[in-house]
Amino acid sequence: VLFRLLTDAGTLARAAEGVLEPGEQAALRWARAPRSYKSARWSAADLVLLDELSGLIEHPEAYGHVVVDEAQDLSPMECRAIARRAAFGSLTVLGDLAQGTAPWAARDWSAQLRHLGRPDATVVSLTTGFRVPAAVVALANRLLTRLAVPVPPARSLRTDGELALHPTDDVLATTVAAARRALAREGSVGVLAADADVPALSRALTEAGLAPAAPDALGARLTLVPASLAKGLEYDHVIAVEPAAVTEAEERGAHRLYVLLTRAVSRLDVVHGRPLPF
Repeated sequence: VLFRLLTDAGTLARAAEGVLEPGEQAALRWARAPRSYKSARWSAADLVLLDELSGLIEHPEAYGHVVVDEAQDLSPMECRAIARRAAFGSLTVLGDLAQGTAPWAARDWSAQLRHLGRPDATVVSLTTGFRVPAAVVALANRLLTRLAVPVPPARSLRTDGELALHPTDDVLATTVAAARRALAREGSVGVLAADADVPALSRALTEAGLAPAAPDALGARLTLVPASLAKGLEYDHVIAVEPAAVTEAEERGAHRLYVLLTRAVSRLDVVHGRPLPF
């Protein structure tokens, strides 16, 4: 069924009449259709549509309780897939609207809970944390007014963290110097920057003899991380490079910057040659 919808203009037009405009239908269709559904290379987004079709044909196995993390980035179709598995059970949904970086990320919980089949669920704001120190949390809180999401300021139980801002005319050299200082102390060090800035940073750090590792390298002392891959990671010491470039790189760039700033477990350096976006 899905193969026909994505490859046959007539089939899609009949199904989408009154729902999708012709331009939207054209955007959905595959530019090059495989010979059959058996040879199709289904994407992660396609799999959610297949799950929806499967749910219409046969009821999937349900669970007594489902726990969902990073729920702010679930698409409506992904929410529906979860709802089918919890049709007769209960749900615990965890998420941070400030860290919603997907184009469809939730701006409040009402729509998300409706798609999960729990429109009347209780929403509780968890504002006290222990992973990120107070100095870093205070800086991240300054971004909240730019995010247009109902997230109350957080507070930390920890007062042992360190925060340093480094305005500079030479971002690369200042980043290298910050990395050297960080490596002189114990713990992991993550250099986090806009994706487009990573190649230049990699060259500068490598030429300085610091040899940064990729984000998937286990146990590395120094790691260079594109902003798009930072979610879920944490480092003892984070060097956030040119926040303005992070915010400008994508539609929800300010949310991406919030993620970057909150990856620091103990210490945060912010290196910037341009005005800070908070």
